Amino acid sequence: MKASRAVVTGRGPRRAARAAALVSVVALAVAACGGGSTPTNTAKAPDDKKITLKINFWGDFGFKQLAPEYKKLHPNVTLVLNAGDYNQQHQDLQKFLVAGSGAPDIAAIDEGFIVSFRNQADKFVNLLDEKGGTGFESKYLPWKWQESLSADGKQQIGLGTDVGGQAMCYRTDLFKAAGLPTDRAAVSALWPTWDDFVTVGQKYVKGSGGKKFVDAATNIMNPVLTQQPVGYFDDTETLKMEGGPKVAWDTSDKVIKAGLSANLASFTPEWNAAFKNGKFATLACPAWMMGYIQGQAPDTKGKWDVADIPGGGGNWGGSFLTIPKQGKNQAAAWDFIQWAVQPSQQISIFKNIGNLPSQPALYADPAIVDFKNPFFSDAPVGQIFSETAKNLTPQYLGKKSGQVRVAVENVLRKVEQGKTSGDAAWQEAVKEAEKAANA
Repeated sequence: MKASRAVVTGRGPRRAARAAALVSVVALAVAACGGGSTPTNTAKAPDDKKITLKINFWGDFGFKQLAPEYKKLHPNVTLVLNAGDYNQQHQDLQKFLVAGSGAPDIAAIDEGFIVSFRNQADKFVNLLDEKGGTGFESKYLPWKWQESLSADGKQQIGLGTDVGGQAMCYRTDLFKAAGLPTDRAAVSALWPTWDDFVTVGQKYVKGSGGKKFVDAATNIMNPVLTQQPVGYFDDTETLKMEGGPKVAWDTSDKVIKAGLSANLASFTPEWNAAFKNGKFATLACPAWMMGYIQGQAPDTKGKWDVADIPGGGGNWGGSFLTIPKQGKNQAAAWDFIQWAVQPSQQISIFKNIGNLPSQPALYADPAIVDFKNPFFSDAPVGQIFSETAKNLTPQYLGKKSGQVRVAVENVLRKVEQGKTSGDAAWQEAVKEAEKAANA
């Protein structure tokens, strides 16, 4: 594998548990991983040294809920959790690496940017040679381990947290009010294709008196793109805008033209508020999105459910925890990372936040397989998302996939805002993509 990969599947996708729950699942979780224990860490931080670990991330990785349990185990360590904007966190990390200072002790990196950073492996702690991370390889999905591994296989810059197999989250109360079915099987049957999804959206808008069906066209483009054989780049690092990106763009454009989009930029205050006030009825839902919905709109518990995504499968997101060499607390950072990715913590995060582990042994663990999420109308999310993960196969991601995605999304937002349209908009998107690819 020459570069990072997202994944496509052929089927039609983050609050840590209390101390007692952690204790109760640890034996089972370890057994599910073949009795795997934490690989030997020969560089643990002294227990009597006061340490502050800064962790940069976005969204919800479950760190806020894990922090109290980690504090019990390491009373000398204080976690500073810096949750920021998705794009900005990656841009800032790049600036810190170039400047030689400013990076956090632990930096989360998304799959869309991991190739760019693993090509700067000399700026990160090598978890193979320096930290004994080789003991983790067998626990991971092979493609997930490869994503953060240098091309020569000699440097591993991070450990994977989750994968982003996809489904479609929807508001049952809003569907009912608009005259649409609410049962998840019936809803799944409404939209085997994205064209069907647009048709259902038009019925919703009419039945609801003009309410919007989706949050944003960008959150249609991303899942559609992950379902294509080729994304922004082929395996020769050649930009391929007229392939998968054009298919995803055209689908998003149909959503806009049909008047289905609420035109909300992800992770903004407006987007967050929309979860509470029902400004949209459906949301492309990688596993990690469940926790975000729960966090933003706790009062909507029981009003959501999870159905199949149109087009079948795909992987959107999935992250890694890395240790920049600039950090002054590398031993403590490694201690936290290897603790956070242990089965007990990963199962807890899935149940409370929704992030699906990238360690396949856990997909057979009853703690995940049998889990039904009460927030989402008791949807069997353990089965839904573990099945998507089992069937994932790679889609090639290039070195500049993350940067290109941001450039294209910016133009698509202009379309939503009525500032451009048609062929002119697509040509602008291609031009901006080429700039980002060649920057």
